[in-house]
Amino acid sequence: MAAEIMTVEVAQASAAGLKAVGAGLAVGLAGIGSGLGEMGIGAAAMGAVAENKDMFGLALLFTVLPETIVIFGLVVALLLMFQ
Repeated sequence: MAAEIMTVEVAQASAAGLKAVGAGLAVGLAGIGSGLGEMGIGAAAMGAVAENKDMFGLALLFTVLPETIVIFGLVVALLLMFQ
């Protein structure tokens, strides 16, 4: 078996590919986690609004909070890609 020699170009391409995988995982896992968190919050918020219309503002705030986590995932992905 001949050992392959890793050239500079291969190493740079491999590093760029791993950065892209890391960025995709950052956004994807943050989105999945946010969706799972928002699933229960949205159902509970709609139930609370159905019983008391004054809870709408608070329910809207609680449903928006998990979505900010995806923004953090996007920031991490951008930091990985443009580092």
